[in-house]
Amino acid sequence: MRRRDLFSLLAGAAAAWPSIALAQQSTGRKPRIAFLSASSPTALDPRSLEGFRKGLKEQGLVDGETATVEYFWADGKPERLPALAAEVAAMNFDVMVSAGPQALRALKAATSRTQAPIVMAIVSDPVGGGLIDSLPHPGGNLTGLSMQNSDLVGKRLELIKQAVPAIRHVMVLNDPTMGPEGLAETVAAARALGVEALVVDVTDISTVEGHFAAAAGRGVAGLIVMASPFFNFNRRRLIALAAQYRLPAIWETETFVEDGGLLSYGPDFADMYRRSVGYVARILKGAKPADLPVEQPTAFELAVNLNTAQALGLSIPQMILIRADKVIE
Repeated sequence: MRRRDLFSLLAGAAAAWPSIALAQQSTGRKPRIAFLSASSPTALDPRSLEGFRKGLKEQGLVDGETATVEYFWADGKPERLPALAAEVAAMNFDVMVSAGPQALRALKAATSRTQAPIVMAIVSDPVGGGLIDSLPHPGGNLTGLSMQNSDLVGKRLELIKQAVPAIRHVMVLNDPTMGPEGLAETVAAARALGVEALVVDVTDISTVEGHFAAAAGRGVAGLIVMASPFFNFNRRRLIALAAQYRLPAIWETETFVEDGGLLSYGPDFADMYRRSVGYVARILKGAKPADLPVEQPTAFELAVNLNTAQALGLSIPQMILIRADKVIE
């Protein structure tokens, strides 16, 4: 850990600890925090979980000492989320933290009567998805962070086109349970670059290889994967198929590139999970989710895997390498 980060961590913890300790003394118990994920402990981006735990330390919320934190996992099965969310809601946690529209919709439905506080670590378009009223004034019992994925898809297309100028057709893997947000923007951005986007809906990982084979037969020469906890959970399978069918691909976060993907561009997920705990702390001190404006990402990351580029016979342009935050060689 860099000295600057260490001092920031210590200062944040020192500032937050008295408030949390006083709240604990006044109620006679430790605050209870639930973390609900559509993924699993091994499949969730490890940096995201580390970011969440770093945020807990910064806010003086030490599991087992000043707080109790419990984790609930759907293990990559979105259909489990309604029942799991109902179970979590029935346990009367002080605050619940989650990410992605499926999990958050399930928690919102499960807390419609109690209006128990929910913090969004990451979600795309919470207004369009009906989770909140507006970013400045969320209303209801949800607040947190939004990444506005529709604003990023054009940039991802631009980057994959720069990396592989000859691309004329791309396959867009889409999880329809996420909602339509971002799809129209993706198709429009592709058209503006002279690229045809083939949108493929996937909800069953056993069918995905057939889509790759069909795309290869249609002359598809690139891949864009829309943001989805389902795709994140199955990222190693998708990365292996992209390699097998020799499709240059761009993904939503650096973890895909670390696992063998070619390119990624998106928010710093670890930082967003860390920042989400700031909302938890404010709610524990008495703030209402309805009154806490939803924040946007403050950092975006571009990552490149040169080993994957070499395997695909690609030479990544210098303009991309200069801008990259992480290059794997």
